[in-house]
Amino acid sequence: MPKMKSKSGAKKRFRVTSSGRVKAKPAYMRHMQMNKPKSMKRKARGTQVLSEPDSKIILDNFLPYQRRKKGKKSGAAKSAAGGE
Repeated sequence: MPKMKSKSGAKKRFRVTSSGRVKAKPAYMRHMQMNKPKSMKRKARGTQVLSEPDSKIILDNFLPYQRRKKGKKSGAAKSAAGGE
């Protein structure tokens, strides 16, 4: 089976944290800034962490190789704990 491709637009817009959460920049900040309130522009600075349902969509469909497995223990810790 061939490799899955990541969406190039998603690679530019989203970053995955070490804990597996997805960071993104808020929307509506590309143009026409003079018509938007100062509070909206101030709140949209920097990046935000996406909600769980949204981040699941991004990780499953657009960034397939950025998925993080939660709750997995490393092989060395597992073998030390229960290895015989």
